[in-house]
Amino acid sequence: MKELIFSSEHFGFVLSIFIFLLSIQIKVKFKSELLNPLLLSTIIIVAILVLFRIPYKEYQKGADLLSYFLTPATVCLAIPLYKQISLLKNNFKAVFFSVLLGTLTSLGSILFLGLLFRLESEHIFTLLPKSITTAIGIGVSEASGGYVNLTVAAIVITGILGSILSDLIFRILPIRHPIAKGLALGTGSHAIGTAKALEYGEVEGAMSSLAIVLAGIFTVIFVPIITAVFF
Repeated sequence: MKELIFSSEHFGFVLSIFIFLLSIQIKVKFKSELLNPLLLSTIIIVAILVLFRIPYKEYQKGADLLSYFLTPATVCLAIPLYKQISLLKNNFKAVFFSVLLGTLTSLGSILFLGLLFRLESEHIFTLLPKSITTAIGIGVSEASGGYVNLTVAAIVITGILGSILSDLIFRILPIRHPIAKGLALGTGSHAIGTAKALEYGEVEGAMSSLAIVLAGIFTVIFVPIITAVFF
């Protein structure tokens, strides 16, 4: 076990898990939305790599193991949805069209701003999947010709911002209905937003889980259409 933990091949994996758990404890202690565990752990890990001059490739050897858990973790989000299946049946039309419009708004805003600022088509393709889960976003970016690494960064940043700003946005608008909160977080901030939705309640978490799936499907359908029509 000791050899496993301190092996250079597993260094990144062990470091990532330890720092993330530490970040969760920090957020729980200080109770601040700005201390998002994913954001905080990212900052700490970057600081450690820079401070101790650890090559990123050395860290990545173990950190890549986390990628294998990404898809199973996303699939597990179906559990709270299954528990609220009757709620879904009673509100299916509202759920369907809410996520559809949210997805179109996300794609449309990226396309509009990209064309407005005359970004290269590859950069627009990179940003189009920013609001869907990484497991799907990577495939969409690759298929359309985007830069996958930047797509992942955009997805993570989008999720973190959605999680941090959700309380403020829900108060300002105001949005109080649990279904609306869940759909907003899942459509706009994918899995990271769903983690935040689960903090609000089981209904919010279930609706956010559903929104991840629908938003992913809609994005896969509409990105090729956007590519064909505008590029």
